[in-house]
Amino acid sequence: MIARGTSCPTESGYSARQNGFRRLHRPALLCLLFLLYTCAAWAQKTPLQQVLEQMDRTAANFHTTQANFVWTQYTKIVDDTDIQKGTVFFRRSGNQVEMAADIADPQPSKYVLFTDSKIQVYQTKIDQVTEYNAGKDRAAFESFLVLGFGGSGQDMLKSFDVTYSGTEKVDGIDTAKLSLVPKAEKIRNTFDHIWLWIDPARGVSLRQQLFAPGGDYRLATYSDIRLNEKIPESTFKLKTTGKTKFLSPKG
Repeated sequence: MIARGTSCPTESGYSARQNGFRRLHRPALLCLLFLLYTCAAWAQKTPLQQVLEQMDRTAANFHTTQANFVWTQYTKIVDDTDIQKGTVFFRRSGNQVEMAADIADPQPSKYVLFTDSKIQVYQTKIDQVTEYNAGKDRAAFESFLVLGFGGSGQDMLKSFDVTYSGTEKVDGIDTAKLSLVPKAEKIRNTFDHIWLWIDPARGVSLRQQLFAPGGDYRLATYSDIRLNEKIPESTFKLKTTGKTKFLSPKG
């Protein structure tokens, strides 16, 4: 006999309470599982993946870049170092990236422009423009051009074998050092490997070093980098005169 006012722990009673408990806690449980999965997935990402993803985000929002540069060209056979300083500009134009470089030092100054598959070097003192047509090599040239400046990490992986080489300070910033080996043999004949120092917070390159097979190298250091600021249209046009001479070397 069961006293009035007490509950009977029938099988159906337990089942009802258990189902109610599950319904009450299921949303919280799902949220917890999602958070645990997200944290685990992030923890599993390698430093290289994290850097490449930041470069992807920067590339997705890339419009322009302006920076001061120091370009150092070392030629091993004569043990000679040539240093150029100035300001470089990049902008996205449709599906292409254009570049302009104002080389102020050493004098006389030069202006380098890359647009419409043409590389133009304007020597202001002698009022002469030398034009080179990138032609079928445009894609390869642009792959070097946008390294760390508007190029995505995924695009980099299409053209280079990329490895993470740790962190290294550049101008007080802990950069991610990446080692790149071109996949195309033709490109490796020009530069067989490249080092990039990427600012992980902004996804841009603070330093680049390109090594040629014979021991020559090109070192580029960038500072005062400005992302997505307005750049005058005139920056991407040569300021020639009516007497400017144009040369187009063959080969």
